[in-house]
Amino acid sequence: MEILLTNDDGFDAVGIRAMYDVLSEIADVTIVAPSVDQSAVGRQLSGEVTLRENDSGYAVEGTPADCVIAAIGALDLDPDLVVAGANRGANLGAYVLGRSGTVSAAVEAAFFDLPAIAASVYFPVSDVQFKDVEAETDHFREATRATRYLVEHARNVSVFNDADYLNINAPVPPSEGYAPMEITRPSHVYEMDADRSGETVRINDRIWEMMADGEIPDPVGSDRRAVLEGRVSVSPLTAPHTALEHEALDGLAEAYDPH
Repeated sequence: MEILLTNDDGFDAVGIRAMYDVLSEIADVTIVAPSVDQSAVGRQLSGEVTLRENDSGYAVEGTPADCVIAAIGALDLDPDLVVAGANRGANLGAYVLGRSGTVSAAVEAAFFDLPAIAASVYFPVSDVQFKDVEAETDHFREATRATRYLVEHARNVSVFNDADYLNINAPVPPSEGYAPMEITRPSHVYEMDADRSGETVRINDRIWEMMADGEIPDPVGSDRRAVLEGRVSVSPLTAPHTALEHEALDGLAEAYDPH
């Protein structure tokens, strides 16, 4: 199997190296990843990028979406699957999906009709404390274990006939054993707010504080609840926005008269 491996943490990040080592045992893996951290850039494109080749692939002066497009369009790679991650930090909740560079790489792959997996690790700290987290290879053990399992088996049972990509979020490894897997849906609970001090406005994502305290309002079956309770969350998702049949809006269009 040919796998294109990318991320948003950067080419030399601990998580992507952990994923490369695990997936290289079962596939031919090529890294095409941003040369520096590109977290939370979504599907932003640069238009023109430079790249640097080395033994495991290419470091790109650009975004995760740039990396996927460049790999397929300019580097003559023909992957069977695209994997993004493992990301340092969780990508949980519906509102996060469009912001995450890791998830956006998987979405970009889906528009190329390539199955994709985004993998991330939840560190049980608040948003303020997260910047001080020093990620180590072992932190990614559950994420890489789950990703390898799904790489080996998901296509064999036609998972990607219905899902364009899988969004995996794993807890840090338990002290004993391993984390079980749960199929989930992204939580719709939204706890963003902002504080103003003079000309400065600070944007706050309160979910991380709630998760760090072990108390969240997410329902059973949601991605955040699964991870907080020590399970690997796997959300099967589609990439295009879905257009809905809407009778009321049809009526407005029929009655539209700009004069």
